Amino acid sequence: MADVTVCTAQALPAMLRNLRKQAGLTQADVASRLGVTQQTLSALERNAEKVGIERLLRLLSILNVGLVLRQAEDASTDSDAPSAANRNR
Repeated sequence: MADVTVCTAQALPAMLRNLRKQAGLTQADVASRLGVTQQTLSALERNAEKVGIERLLRLLSILNVGLVLRQAEDASTDSDAPSAANRNR
């Protein structure tokens, strides 16, 4: 699988659904492994931007996907990125 860059929280639900389908898993399969109901997983896939990091990491592990963080090419244009002065503190 090629790397996928997720730049917004709104892109996360579709990405998670696609990863699950590529893995050949149903919502029921993943929900069982995650320890939640199929309805909860469905809600998570629709509103993934609100999922906690621990649950997200468990879900990615089930989907055999790793999370890689890397600095954006032009971090100076990212309003959420710390300024150079703040990064060194």
